[in-house]
Parts: sequence; C-alpha cells; structure tokens
Amino acid sequence: MPESHHSAFLLAARPLLKEVIGILSSQFDYISVLCTDDNGISYAATPGETRTAEPMWVQRGFVFRAQKQGKVAEYAVSNLEVTLGAQQLADDIAKALHQLLASPGLIAYPAIPDQALTREFSMQAAEDPFMAEPEQVLSRLTSLRETLTDRKVIVMAQSRYEYMRVSRMFLSPRRDLIQTFPWSQAYLFGISRRDQLSKMSYRSVSGRKGLELLQELETTVPDLTQELHDILDATPIEPGEYEVILDPDMAGTLAHEAFGHGVETDMFFKKRAKATEYLGKRVGSELVTMYDGAADAEQTGSFLFDDEGTLAHKTKIIDHGILLGGISDMLSSLALHIPQTGNGRREAFSHKAYARMTNTYFEPGTATLEEMIASVKHGWQLSRLNAGMEDPRNWGIQLLCMVGREIVNGAFTGRVASPIVCSGYVPDVLSAISMVSKDFALSGSGACGKGKKEYVKVSSGGPYVKTRMRLG
Repeated sequence: MPESHHSAFLLAARPLLKEVIGILSSQFDYISVLCTDDNGISYAATPGETRTAEPMWVQRGFVFRAQKQGKVAEYAVSNLEVTLGAQQLADDIAKALHQLLASPGLIAYPAIPDQALTREFSMQAAEDPFMAEPEQVLSRLTSLRETLTDRKVIVMAQSRYEYMRVSRMFLSPRRDLIQTFPWSQAYLFGISRRDQLSKMSYRSVSGRKGLELLQELETTVPDLTQELHDILDATPIEPGEYEVILDPDMAGTLAHEAFGHGVETDMFFKKRAKATEYLGKRVGSELVTMYDGAADAEQTGSFLFDDEGTLAHKTKIIDHGILLGGISDMLSSLALHIPQTGNGRREAFSHKAYARMTNTYFEPGTATLEEMIASVKHGWQLSRLNAGMEDPRNWGIQLLCMVGREIVNGAFTGRVASPIVCSGYVPDVLSAISMVSKDFALSGSGACGKGKKEYVKVSSGGPYVKTRMRLG
C-alpha cells in the first residue's frame, strides 16, 4: 500500500490504534475510530493589506464510535496519550464509551455493519502551496486585485486563496481505510461605483488542485471587469413570473437547495422532509435527472470514503422527473432500512455525523445555450449566485443572483438587473424545466451548513437549465 503522501501523524498512530480497536472489539458489538489530520493555509490581498491565516477547516483528532445492544455512543479526543500503551488507552476509552452508552433516551439502531475492506487513496496538487514562498503567493493575489481595479469605475478589489490537504484514516476490526487529497478555492471580488451607487460582483474557482488554480482565476479578469461596468446601469426588475435560464452555478444551487437538503435522510427519520410524500412520484419534468455523490466527480465535495467509513457513491436522486430516494448517513440508513450512500459527514472529528451533500448536480441534456436563448420570448438569463435557501418541510425555495440579463424574442436587449430574487415552489420549478444544455460545470467554492451550523465542503452545478420562476 503506497503511503508516501499520507499524514505522518496518522501513519504513526495506526499500529497503536489497531491494537486499541482490537482490545475494544471484545467489549462492544461494534467499534471504530475516525482519525483526522487536515491542514491548510489561506491568503488574502485587500487594499493596503496582505495576510496569511489558518483556514477554519484545519483539524487533528480522533472520534471513537461504539455500539452495544443497539445503542450508539461517540467519544472524541484531540490527542492520544501514547505513553499509556494500548491496554490503558483502551481501558480509558472504554470507560468513557460505557458511560455515554448508559445515558437515558438513546435510540437503539440495527447492528452497524463492518464488512472487510482495505482501501487507500492519495493525490497531490501540481503546485503545492506548502512548497511556495508566502510572499510569492501574496504577490500574485495583489497583482490580481490591482489588475481588476481601474480606479475610475472599479474602485476596490480583493482576492483570496485557500488550500487544504485533507488526511483521514478509518479503522475498525475489519476496515482499514486511508485517504489524502488537496482542495483549493480562490476568489476575486470587485466593487464598481458611480456617484452614490455601488455594485459588487465576483469570480470564484475551486477544485482538487493547488496554486495552479490561480491561473484559472486570472483568466476571469476581463469578463468580471465588463460585468462590473454593466451592472452600474442595472434597472429594477418588474416583479412577476418569467422564463429564466439559470447558469450552471445557479442551476446547481437549485438542485442543492431543492432536493439536496430535502433528501438528506436524517430529515426523513426526524419527519422534517416533505420529500418522503413523493418517493416514487413525479417531482419534475422528463428532462430532470439529478445526482449527488463524492464518487465520479472531481471537486471539493469528492472523497474515497465518508466520515463513517462508507465508500463514496454516485446516487441518482431524480430519474427523468421521478424522485427515487435520498442520501444517507449510517444511522439513518439503518433506522429506515435504506441503502448507505456514503454521505455521513462531520464538520470536524468532534462533531456529529449527519447526512450531508457532496457534489450535487443535474445531468446534462441535449440543447445548446444558443438554442435556449433563442427560445425565450421574454425572460432573463441569471448568473452570479449570491445566496440560496429552502424549506424542506414545505418545499419553498429562494435564490438570490447578482446579474440578470434580459432576453426578448430570443435575443439579449442589453438591459441588466441586479440583484434579483428568484423564488418558487420546488415541484413547480422542476416541472417547468423545458430545456437542459449539453454543458457541465461544478463549482465548489462555498460551504454548506445544516441549520446554519455544521459546515462541510460541497460542490454543485451541472448544465444551463431553462425553467420558470417568480422574480423580483
């Protein structure tokens, strides 16, 4: 098993942890440990200042999960007292787990499976930021923001870059999994101003890459420059229902918000998801096929195995408009007797695992963007997502975009609106999808929270999508 790129910290802990797990296996019906050693660095260039910092994603620690007589408990520690030896460590961990398992009100689940599996994955960035001089990275970011700032219209710009090297190991009596991979994200923000009017827009890039990602961001400067000039002439949109063409980022957020959170199966278990009423039923047009999965995609939501030791999947959620099912963490899949999909994720080792999205996207169609624009009688092409939210109980959805370009009789009029609030009822919006492009793009430069907390890295996207939404 090649190990050259993996965390030395995790590799050093592996023999001791295997011995500890072996000892604990006789006291519990199930036992495992997730070990994390994620490290990274972030850079920012703002007017008059450059800085480096440690990203919020940095972590190092261990979480033990045990099951006995159906009940499940977890015990997290940031450090192991290796000098105690395996037996004393196991005794201390067992004592903590037994105390937690004695807590009143614990739910009894079916037995957690532990099929035999040994897997390893490692990859490196082409340009490793840890090998670069910080001054050089900051100089590139400073050059980016200065190139964008023309001081006549674009009065302020800032650039940011964040890099993480994720290292995880999962051990149980029958499982030995380890993975190490990078991800990066970078942003360029600009503010344009005319008299008392100010407008903001941005470009972002992301992927399982290193500093080479900055080359992609540099290519966006001309387009962002033009957009910052254009939106100063933006006019308010007349509220109403319109034909809309959503760019891949907007369409991906529609997928993420409409059926991502709505099909997280821990919400099924808690009876907080309206999607349970529509399983096996039509929720969208024939053109709507949607996936989520950390496998078969290369973005910030990709991995070999999740934080519960389940291998990554590619899960079809909607098939030609029919809702098939959801994405599960280990415990909700056991409680609901549904398949495990590899979506058990933690913000950090010390946090609970929930059913969470990874890479969420619509499947591409057959149309070209030009054909989609030509088909619009009166509507808008929407881009530059600012925010999105949904209500999984009632299926309302709202997207906020920063740039809308009017289309009349199949051609752009030159009119721009900014910002635009897009809203609708999820089945109505998906049922109204009438064209889907051949294009495919994923964006993973944001993070997803569960109830405004428990943040994890995700990506979303897919093709351009034509539908109808209420705009204002």
